[in-house]
Amino acid sequence: MRPFCPLEGPPPTSVDRDREYAQPLDVPALARTALMSPAHFSRRFRESYGETPYSYLMTRRVERAKALLRRGDLSVTDVCFTVGWTSLGSFSARFTELVGESPSEYRARDHDALRLMSPCQIMVVARPRKDGSQGRTEESSFEEASAPASV
Repeated sequence: MRPFCPLEGPPPTSVDRDREYAQPLDVPALARTALMSPAHFSRRFRESYGETPYSYLMTRRVERAKALLRRGDLSVTDVCFTVGWTSLGSFSARFTELVGESPSEYRARDHDALRLMSPCQIMVVARPRKDGSQGRTEESSFEEASAPASV
């Protein structure tokens, strides 16, 4: 197996990690797969993705929680444990930090506009962000979407 090079895209384990978002994070195992020390892996991951492996995983968990809450068939507690949190308080705090509203408020809100979008569009507009731009407007996280239109 070749060593991980952030310039060539995500390591092979990142796709698996996205699918296994509910599992505990094992940075040493990921580092071994990438043939790096855990500290070096974490530094390179942060350079490549702009956040630590732990923060990345928490963001993926919130992203999945939002999708489950939009469905409306699970309670906030069920969603919390389904996406891998072991504490409802920690889940609610992180969700509120990234989304700008509590999981209960998000679940109760009308999501009909999102039902008209493709899953790829929903992924872009509903992605949680740490910069506070998420909130209720569900704006795009792409820079060009937030830049003023050229006249």
